[in-house]
Amino acid sequence: MRHFLKETDLTAAETARVFESSARMKSSRGSESPALARQSWGLLFFKKSTRTRVSFQVGVHELAGLPVMLNADDMQISRGETVADTARVLSRYLHGMVIRCHEHALLEEFAASGTMPVVNALSDFLHPCQFLTDMFTLAERLSPGRPDRYAESLKGRKVAFLGDTACNMANSFVLGGAALGVEVALAGPAGYEPGAGIRAQLKKDGLAGTFAFSTDPAEAVRGADMVYTDVWVSMGMEAERAERLRIMQPYQVNARLMSAAKPSAWFMHCLPAHPGEEVTAEVLQGPRSIVFDQAENRLHVQKAVLAHLASAR
Repeated sequence: MRHFLKETDLTAAETARVFESSARMKSSRGSESPALARQSWGLLFFKKSTRTRVSFQVGVHELAGLPVMLNADDMQISRGETVADTARVLSRYLHGMVIRCHEHALLEEFAASGTMPVVNALSDFLHPCQFLTDMFTLAERLSPGRPDRYAESLKGRKVAFLGDTACNMANSFVLGGAALGVEVALAGPAGYEPGAGIRAQLKKDGLAGTFAFSTDPAEAVRGADMVYTDVWVSMGMEAERAERLRIMQPYQVNARLMSAAKPSAWFMHCLPAHPGEEVTAEVLQGPRSIVFDQAENRLHVQKAVLAHLASAR
C-alpha cells in the first residue's frame, strides 16, 4: 500500500511514469483504463475547494470508480471522534481517501491508522498534487509531444516563486524541486522564508535542496523558465490581510518583473487569483499565462496518481 502525502512519496522514476500516464489520459480522455473499477474512494474536505474537489470527483468517476463526497462538518470527526477511529472505520468501506485539511499531521495520522491509500489534496504544509501538475504543465512546453522525456526536461530548469515563500505551495516547490532537480528561487519579505519544517523534511528525505531565498524579486526571476505566485492572504489569515498586502507589494508579478525572466518564461498560479494583488491582470490574462492549462491538468495528473496508487495496492 502506498500513500501520496508529499512529493517524495514518489520516486523520480515513478514521477516520470505518472507524467507519461497523465499525458496518455489527457490525449485519450474517455477511453482510459478503468483503474478504479468496482472501487469507492472517499473525498474528505475540511476546507473550501473548487478545482481540487471537482477534479478529484470527476477523476475517480472517469477511472470507473465511485467518488464518495465527505464534508468534515457533516461527520462525527467534527464532534470529537478521533482521526484514528475515523480512518479505521472508513477503511472498512472505502478503497482509498483523498483529504484536504488544515494540519498535515492529520493526514499522517489517517495514513498510519487506516488500511487504504491516502492522497494529500492540500494541507497547511504541502500541496503535492498541485506541484506535480505544475511540473507536468511546464514539461509539456519544454518537451512537446515527448511525454517520455517530461521528467528529464525539467532537470536544471529554474522556477521563481514570489510572495509568501513560507506557504504550503512554496514548501512543495522546495521539496519537489529538490527531488526533480529543479532550481527553485524564492523571493519574499524577510521573515517569510522557508521554515524549519521544510528544511527538516529535506534532511529526512536525504535531499540537499536546490533552492535559494532572497528579498530581491528581480534576482529571483532572472533566467527563470517559470514565474510563480500564490495568494498573499490564504484562508484563515484574513486578520493579517492589511499587513500582508503592504509587505508583499514589492513581490507582485507584473510586466516589468516578467521581463526580467527568460523571454520564453511562462507564468503560473495555482488559483484562485486576486488580480491587482499578487499578480496584475495584464500578466494573469496575458499570452505568457498558462494558468487554465495548469488548472485543467489537475484532472489528468491526479487520475494518474490515483491509478498508480491503486495498482501498487
